[in-house]
Amino acid sequence: MIEPGFSSEPIDLDSNSKAKEAQAIKGLVNASSRMKEEIGKVIVGQQDVVEQLLIALLCRGHCLLVGVPGLAKTLLVSTVSQLLHLSFRRIQFTPDLMPSDITGTDILQDDPETGRKQFQFMPGPMFSHILLADEINRTPPKTQAALLEAMQEKHVTVGSSTYRLPAPFFVLATQNPIEQEGTYPLPEAQLDRFMFNTIVDYPTAEEELEILIRTTGDAPPKLTPILNDKQILALQDVVRKVPVAEHVFMYARDLTRATRPGEAEASSFVKEYLSWGAGPRAGQNLINGAKARALLHGRFHTTTEDIKAVAHPVLRHRIVTTFQADSEGISTDDVITQLLKDVRMPLDKLSKKAGV
Repeated sequence: MIEPGFSSEPIDLDSNSKAKEAQAIKGLVNASSRMKEEIGKVIVGQQDVVEQLLIALLCRGHCLLVGVPGLAKTLLVSTVSQLLHLSFRRIQFTPDLMPSDITGTDILQDDPETGRKQFQFMPGPMFSHILLADEINRTPPKTQAALLEAMQEKHVTVGSSTYRLPAPFFVLATQNPIEQEGTYPLPEAQLDRFMFNTIVDYPTAEEELEILIRTTGDAPPKLTPILNDKQILALQDVVRKVPVAEHVFMYARDLTRATRPGEAEASSFVKEYLSWGAGPRAGQNLINGAKARALLHGRFHTTTEDIKAVAHPVLRHRIVTTFQADSEGISTDDVITQLLKDVRMPLDKLSKKAGV
């Protein structure tokens, strides 16, 4: 059963009617609020993580969840899949996992009508709406590449045949930031395929107390699905229609370029602590993330505050710190925080140039 009050039919996105846009925004805000309530029945805290997951889903992006074991990353993803009325699969990545183990393979079977043997494709666990790639850095690069192809192209190739993945297709990969022995770290070019690098942190003292009370008592509560696949696909199209003012585009551009130590306008701070900056895909994700966040907050326009809100998860895996930064304990998050202070708003620049 889908949550009442939000139509199960796709939103008519071909119409330019403001009423249609208002209906879509109201429906998304209501659905988001209900989802957070339902998730709160199972997951304590992690509000920023939940919002980043929803933003990535609405932007057709993918998330890399980084956190130590035991922080309910798997439970969070499975809970979201139930609320979205989507199929969910979990793959535990191991060193012996092969690409065919996740994509599927051709099986030789007998044709009951002709009696001849023929190959039939048996889909792997990748054929689901939401895929949890648990400890993605524990599998060899060949298997990582198979997953990353599916993330980018939304299809898999087995032999000479190509098979489309279900839509929407959303990958959440997890990494343990502490244990790195026997792992295959994702190179920067592959990390760039993830829209967000989301940090799942320890709960507060109050939240941890609530976790202990809830998880040692009765059975977990039943959840009510909020959205289905057609609604999500429609809302993904709505996100693309959110208008963005020129100064917001300029701010996303300036923030991205400010991470590159080779640029002439790069600050001394960046040149000292960064060896590599973010590419244009970072700016694209800043804009798309800002659009989705604006909708989730009930607005049909983006602001520079939306850009700032998604800056850390968008940029933290797209910049590389220097040895100097590592030796001084300066992380990528520290650099991004400083950049948000240093990069001036485009409107401030225009006002100064005009002498206002």
